[in-house]
Amino acid sequence: MKLLLDTHIWIWSQLEPEKIKPAVAEAIRDPGNEVWLSPISVWELQILTEKGRVILDRAADVWARETLQDAPANEAPLTHEIALLSRKVDLAHEDPADRFLVATAQVLDLVLVTADGQLLKTKSCRTLANR
Repeated sequence: MKLLLDTHIWIWSQLEPEKIKPAVAEAIRDPGNEVWLSPISVWELQILTEKGRVILDRAADVWARETLQDAPANEAPLTHEIALLSRKVDLAHEDPADRFLVATAQVLDLVLVTADGQLLKTKSCRTLANR
């Protein structure tokens, strides 16, 4: 299975692993699965730290680089096709990060790992619920 981590799942996996449900943690650790991360999640992390919604012990760019070195993930490309699809995905809200993640999952045939109830309702991509 090819898993695209939602931003909060990526952050929780590093800072608050107890928030990751056992089945999801097992799927992420399974060597038969691939873990993917969108550059949109790195961008969103920076915004969340700027707003004070995520507190890190170092600058967000340093934290992201070190985390990705220690716990590597495949980098999901941000393509024109993904950008175009992001405006057409089946989502009830306009959050640009969520729209890009769903479009990425759809275009690259990835399973979006999330705890976000709105994303779990989408029919635009496959999801794995952290619930």
